[in-house]
Amino acid sequence: MTITPEIPIESFKIFATGLDHPECLAFDRHGDLWAGGEAGQIYRISPEGKVNTVTNLGAFCGGLAFSPKDVLFVCNPALGVVAVEASGEFSVFATHAGDHKMICPNYGVFDAAGNYYVTDSGNWRKDNGYLLRFTPDGKGKVIGGPFGYANGLALSADEKSLFMVESNTDRVFRFGLTPEGTVASQEVYAEECGRFPDGLSLDAEGNLYVSCYASDDIHRISPAREKTLFAWDRFAILLGSPTNMAFGGPNFDELFVANLARTTITRAVVGRKGQPLSNQKVKKPLRPRPNPL
Repeated sequence: MTITPEIPIESFKIFATGLDHPECLAFDRHGDLWAGGEAGQIYRISPEGKVNTVTNLGAFCGGLAFSPKDVLFVCNPALGVVAVEASGEFSVFATHAGDHKMICPNYGVFDAAGNYYVTDSGNWRKDNGYLLRFTPDGKGKVIGGPFGYANGLALSADEKSLFMVESNTDRVFRFGLTPEGTVASQEVYAEECGRFPDGLSLDAEGNLYVSCYASDDIHRISPAREKTLFAWDRFAILLGSPTNMAFGGPNFDELFVANLARTTITRAVVGRKGQPLSNQKVKKPLRPRPNPL
């Protein structure tokens, strides 16, 4: 692993501020960025960085992901998985996956068919984390585990591989998926990924980015599994306990980062385009664009 980061920390700029310790962020297909807050806030942020509070779930918000129909799903440990409409109306999507009651739903990702993969982190250092899968009608089941603290996810472009962070061991797993969405294989994809890796994101070239809560850095793992230090903030200002990331911007080559230890979302032009997520691949909007902020 290189010692000098690939991009200098000065590449990162503050995109939005005044958020209540954002854990995660996700783009809708219109280009607005959504984020969650520590007290349950759900924020919508315009391309210009203007922050609007859409609703409040009443408790800490973890991972955010948009379905192919552009409905926001939020991991909320107090409530379960919550579906949030653009209007701010919300409802609980799931508290269980089959007979398994979620302890700490953490992060989710959708495939093109609307199936929702989500991690249940379990309890810290109890090795009771699991990987779950829900069909669009809300039926869920456990498809992997137990793990340590199961965390961020990323789905490959061909939807044949699912990557998952195990935060307490600083590792990333890769699961081979069957066409039915079950796990066919499991391997440790990368080790020693900073301290307390949290979030994952993929670019269009298949590079995997790992953001690390406890070491204030981001690592890049190439398709050949070569690991480099991508960015690091020794002062934890522009990368302050970075938890989750999302690609966006006019050219889709900007990496946006949620900083849980601060009140900001920062961004940097990284020279590579991101991999579009399931809601961003749909050409025609399935709902009207919300009123401008």
